[in-house]
Amino acid sequence: MHACQINWTNLKTIIMENHVQLIGNLGMTPESKQINNTLRTSFSLATNTVYKDAEGSKKTMTDWHNVVAWGKLAQTMNEYLKKGDKVGIAGRLVTRSYEDTEGQKKYFTEVVAKDLLLLSKKPTES
Repeated sequence: MHACQINWTNLKTIIMENHVQLIGNLGMTPESKQINNTLRTSFSLATNTVYKDAEGSKKTMTDWHNVVAWGKLAQTMNEYLKKGDKVGIAGRLVTRSYEDTEGQKKYFTEVVAKDLLLLSKKPTES
C-alpha cells in the first residue's frame, strides 16, 4: 500500500470556495433599479431535476432561485433577458436576514451572479 499525502492548503481552498452554477429558465422578466449609483437587476430562475419515483415513473421537480446581479452584468441582463429565457448563471450564494413586521427574523438566500451564458435561441427575423 502507498500512503496518500494530502495538501491541506489546497483542500481548504476548495472546501471554502462559495461557487454555484445553474442552468434554468427565467420565471419573470428581470427587474432593475439603481442603488447607490449602481444598477441592480434581479429575477427568479427555475431549475428542473428529472428522476424516477418508486414505481419507475418519470417525475420532474422544479426549484426556484433568486438571482441578483450588479453593475455591467446587471445592465446586460436587463437589456437581453426576458421571462422564459434559458440561461446559465455562475456566481456565489449569499444568505441575508431581516425582521418582519412582527419582529420575527427571516432569512433568504440568493445567487449573486458573476457570469451569464445566454442559452435561448435567437428569434428568427421575418
